[in-house]
Amino acid sequence: MLDAFLSGSGQVFAPDTLLYMLLGSIAGIVAAAIPGFTVTMAIVLTLPLTFAMDPLQGIAVMLAVYVGGYTGGLISAALLGIPGTPSAVATTFDAFPMARAGEPGRALSLGIWASFFGTVLSTVVLVLAAPPLALFAVRLGPWEYFSLIVFALTIVASLVGRSVLRGLIAGAIGLAISTVGPDPIMGRPRFDFGIEMLAPGLSFLIVLIGIFAISQLLSEVEDARSVRSGIALSTKDIEFRTWAVMREVLMRPVNLVRSSVVGVLVGALPGAGGSIANLIAYDQAKRGSKTPEKFGSGTPEGVVASEAGNSATAGGGLIPMISLGIPGSAVDAILMASLMVHGISVGPRLILDNADLVYGMFVAMVVSSFMMLLVCVVSMRAFLRVTEIPKWLIVPAVIVCCVVGSYALNNRVTDLYLLGFIGLAGYALRALDYPLAPLVLGVILGPIAETNLRRALMTDADWSLFLTRPVSLLLLIAAALSIAWVLWKHRKTTKNGEVSSP
Repeated sequence: MLDAFLSGSGQVFAPDTLLYMLLGSIAGIVAAAIPGFTVTMAIVLTLPLTFAMDPLQGIAVMLAVYVGGYTGGLISAALLGIPGTPSAVATTFDAFPMARAGEPGRALSLGIWASFFGTVLSTVVLVLAAPPLALFAVRLGPWEYFSLIVFALTIVASLVGRSVLRGLIAGAIGLAISTVGPDPIMGRPRFDFGIEMLAPGLSFLIVLIGIFAISQLLSEVEDARSVRSGIALSTKDIEFRTWAVMREVLMRPVNLVRSSVVGVLVGALPGAGGSIANLIAYDQAKRGSKTPEKFGSGTPEGVVASEAGNSATAGGGLIPMISLGIPGSAVDAILMASLMVHGISVGPRLILDNADLVYGMFVAMVVSSFMMLLVCVVSMRAFLRVTEIPKWLIVPAVIVCCVVGSYALNNRVTDLYLLGFIGLAGYALRALDYPLAPLVLGVILGPIAETNLRRALMTDADWSLFLTRPVSLLLLIAAALSIAWVLWKHRKTTKNGEVSSP
């Protein structure tokens, strides 16, 4: 074991490997910071470049892109209110208000340090608990996955904002959007109303970019006078105190560790991913906070929870891949493909037959997290200059990035029309004070819930299995308790407001 660890470490710490990893980390951060360019797209573009490398060197470079990408989405989420990747949706809830309140440096620093510690903690869990967690994850059937998604959907109740009814309507709209296009099992068309552009369905990323990016950019240019006068996104002085923020993150160990554990557990479930971990970690932080009413207005707890949660899925997703040969996400599937190109069989014998490779991957994860931290800290001031760019320049530039990213997904011009329609709909919902987070959550979780429900019923039509299988029953009970808790808190808050009002 020691020999394998030393061999893997020696390959990772080779000068050329470290240089390639540094370039990969920069590429991942930059790609994820551009709305519409996801971590998966960055990994796919990196894959051909690793074919000429040694197996561990190629995997190390892709892991650097992976870790950097999970952090890069924070940049546009905090500075522009637009999640750069789906796994940064919850980050916008508090990072963007904090940046608008004159603390963009603090918002970025909180997210970066939370991402760093989340990745490191997930790597520790990966090393110590990969086999048992992977065995538990692989035993879960479609009944448990459906119940897990039901529990995740209860997050809508805590994201409804000031109106429960409007929040639930937004969540229902998201679920409805997820049903447009071919069904996930048989591929039969549905709910396209004979409109050709709806036949392929509404891509989640198109919805995400339209709802968050286009609607936010339209709201930025509502006041034509401020646009013509050259007002920037932030008019306050920028402070950058990254080491003080590090202590601030470490002073919240419960939130940090809890969010990282959520990210690891969600990442270990095949098909879940950082977007779900991001939202669940944020929700759990809000429920465990003594001041949940501050969430959504720029509280540090929300930024730390969301970024630690999504970054921890990087280590969690490797658990089933290394132990059982089951990819935890699309990115993990690409990592598997990279190993298979080099003739390495991925499965239960991977750690036995290629121990130096596996231990080298563990080391590469830690090194990637330090490189991500170094790149972000060094380039932080450059990122913060975005807030000083006049609106008349930054808004069209971001719109161009959104359009290019949307078109690059499927190379369909019709996606651009959909982007415009969805952006206008998001702007209207924002103007009517409808929360957008429940809508996006419905779009994310709807297909996963439907797929697992249909798989469960196709395997066995007995509905009682959802209640007789222990893990499924436990998750459904947790969902019921989650809804009850949120409704009780909402009623209590409303009652206190009525009592305190004159």
